[in-house]
Amino acid sequence: MKQKLSVVKIGGNLIEDPEGFEHVLDLFSKMDGNKILVHGGGNKTTEMSQKMGIEPKMINGRRITDADTLDIAIMIYGGLVSKKIVAQLQALGTDAIGMSGADANAIRAHKRPVIKVDFGLVGDVDSVNAYGIFKLLQAGFTPIFCALTHDGKGQLLNTNADTIAAEIAISMSDQFDTTLYYCFEKKGVLQDVEDENSVIHHIDSKGYDELLAYGIISDGMLPKMHNCFHALKNNVSRVCVGNSSMLEAGNPEYTTLTL
Repeated sequence: MKQKLSVVKIGGNLIEDPEGFEHVLDLFSKMDGNKILVHGGGNKTTEMSQKMGIEPKMINGRRITDADTLDIAIMIYGGLVSKKIVAQLQALGTDAIGMSGADANAIRAHKRPVIKVDFGLVGDVDSVNAYGIFKLLQAGFTPIFCALTHDGKGQLLNTNADTIAAEIAISMSDQFDTTLYYCFEKKGVLQDVEDENSVIHHIDSKGYDELLAYGIISDGMLPKMHNCFHALKNNVSRVCVGNSSMLEAGNPEYTTLTL
């Protein structure tokens, strides 16, 4: 029987909120078994860019990453946010180790090809070094991944944290019974966006198609749901979507996705 593994991705809004940030790390530290955390950088990259006189460029809500912006992302994701998370988890008794995709050759990617938009130094994931991550878990470490990958030729790349979480969960599913958790500000996937308590507790492939057809899942949730079902179709056992309270034992208020 496979050991269990939890891959938890925390959203930028949690990182920005000191109380929420402490709470989610406390819950994460109490989770049993093997676990991995994935994080982005919240709005801190935008804040730091503006402080340094670099105006952030966005297209359709996605950041254009030029060389200066990448340097700031490395400072924020791989430095400031990563080390704060690691220090906090050590205080909570979790032996965390901060990682980028370049560390232990964990996540290789290529620069996203220019089709209609040149996103700059943004990476699309090619491979995950599951064996290297397994060895870290085996040694008793809890890997904490930031939203940076590398191309194997010395270039770091800014990479979507939801995608990194999905690709890590997929790569580890040969070895583990893997659950992927996407923690964000909502309680889960909502039947009615205006009603915070209208959580849909379970969605399978058929239900997902119906929710798409009725326009209940749209806009910002679409890429997240795409990552969820991409993970499920590649042997991840289940995907859970909700706010940090879904990590509490016995709390049923979140969305579980299965095939």
